[in-house]
Amino acid sequence: MSGTKVLLFLQSLSRRKPLEPEGEVSNFRRCLTTLDLVALGVGSTLGAGVYVLSGEVARTVAGPSIIISFLIAAVASIFAGLCYAEFGARVPKTGSAYLYSYVTVGEIWAFITGWNLLLSYVIGTSSVARAWSGTFDDLIGNVIANSLGKQAVMNLPGLAPYPDFFAAGLIMLLAGILAFGVKESAIVNKVFTAINILVLLFVILSGFIKGDINNWYTDEDIPQRAYQNHTFLNETSQRGTGGFFPYGFEGTLAGAATCFYAFVGFDCIATTGEEVQNPQKSIPLGIVASLLICFLAYFGVSAALTLMMPYYLLSVNSPLPLAFTYIGWGPAKYAVAVGSLCALSTSLLGSMFPMPRVLFAMARDGLLFEPLSKMSSRQSPVFATLASGIVAAVMALLFDLKALVDMMSTGTLFAYTLVAICVLILRYQPELSEDMSIGKTEPFTVGGVFYPPSQATPRTSENVSILTVAIVLIAVILSIIISQGIDSLQALQWWSLLCASVFVLILLIIVLLIWRQPQSTAKAAFMVPFVPWLPTFSTLINVYLMVQLGSDTWIRYTVWMGVGLTIYFCYGVQHSVQKQRMENSQNRVSFQTIATTLG
Repeated sequence: MSGTKVLLFLQSLSRRKPLEPEGEVSNFRRCLTTLDLVALGVGSTLGAGVYVLSGEVARTVAGPSIIISFLIAAVASIFAGLCYAEFGARVPKTGSAYLYSYVTVGEIWAFITGWNLLLSYVIGTSSVARAWSGTFDDLIGNVIANSLGKQAVMNLPGLAPYPDFFAAGLIMLLAGILAFGVKESAIVNKVFTAINILVLLFVILSGFIKGDINNWYTDEDIPQRAYQNHTFLNETSQRGTGGFFPYGFEGTLAGAATCFYAFVGFDCIATTGEEVQNPQKSIPLGIVASLLICFLAYFGVSAALTLMMPYYLLSVNSPLPLAFTYIGWGPAKYAVAVGSLCALSTSLLGSMFPMPRVLFAMARDGLLFEPLSKMSSRQSPVFATLASGIVAAVMALLFDLKALVDMMSTGTLFAYTLVAICVLILRYQPELSEDMSIGKTEPFTVGGVFYPPSQATPRTSENVSILTVAIVLIAVILSIIISQGIDSLQALQWWSLLCASVFVLILLIIVLLIWRQPQSTAKAAFMVPFVPWLPTFSTLINVYLMVQLGSDTWIRYTVWMGVGLTIYFCYGVQHSVQKQRMENSQNRVSFQTIATTLG
């Protein structure tokens, strides 16, 4: 009996939420347009990194070929973006990757995804607020750091050097704006995003006016002399040579891995499903358009920067002000400072905007505490907004966030991976009919995998689910082989090439087997092309980047997940709204059966 209870409990963890759940009514105000979503995506993605990242990657990793790095990173990001876009069209509800997981792979995976998203948004909000505070402090002569650094020193491990009251206050100010209403928040975001775009256009035009194409084709010995003559440069970094690829194509690929994180942020669009006037069209269009605009901005700024001055003279910390000084346009650094603050403001709003909506969605489903699902009279999730703002403000106030930023990457990449997997599973699910629901499950056969029927059935759907799990396992193994054996692969050692080739071949065979299975006939306003190839490639990229993260990050991540799973098993399992729906449905069926028997 106990074994049966354990089995039923495990099955309950994989219960899925229907697309149109019974009794669930949206109380959000549908007021956002496609332009609002594009501005939200661009503002969230095109943060202060565009003012710093281009110089750092060009100077230390890629050289002028950074524009190729951004192109590769943009292509990889658009794969994840397309997966989000299809779900945005199919499931136009609040919750982003959390909800997509709930309707596709089940409750436990949905909670893990939502908990990961909350991790990313909290750390992202706190770190951007501290960056805003630091940038503003630099402009006013480090008054904040000097005063608080003397009066309120915190010499404890894991804590910041001093409490950043400015960053905490900024978060609470924006939390108040978000709690007031989504339309007002969207207007503020559009203003700051427009200023940011104008400053970036000024930077790009300046680069093409004052740039010198010869900076992309320097002689090999010139950078070496520059390293000797300019002692202010980072002498510990790898020294590039001349030409467009001074660090080789390996440097360009390494730069692409770093640049991939510059495109993180578009997923905040997916949390607006119940606040958009036409979500089936606006969400896919908003995601794709914002990623395209961000790519053009990153591409243009990095090209302008490396045209204005040679890559080996760029500053790692503040490349654009130094570049303008180099070409004799020193006062332009003030325009860069304004743009940087606007970019940080939109990035902060972009991090804070989706956080309460994921909290709200999880609380509405009973997986987190019910008060977080309360709405204000202005149709805004006010309790979730203020609660998430307080947590982020405390973190920005007290903690040293540099060690936690990699955890943000873990949460985001996990969500990207699960969304890609969900697209694969959803596209091969059959249209449930009465015959299928009462019929027995077909037995597994090897022939059924190689020669499937022409229409999707529960058996073919289950086969795809099993093959998808195999894809994830192979992606993990392949990523470990590539990351740990990169030197052996570059040296063309036969054993490393053989291992990598075998697992690549297995991966290709699995994808071909999925490709042979019949897809669902259900259509959506937007559908990911090249299924199953594109979601598989997106999964491989995300898993590879997760494998690159350090052991300390994974230890902290394990602690965070331990806290989350404790909440789920102590509270969420018992209060799950979907559990109550299923129990009510079974009770109705039992009552109808008794009534039929008595009749």
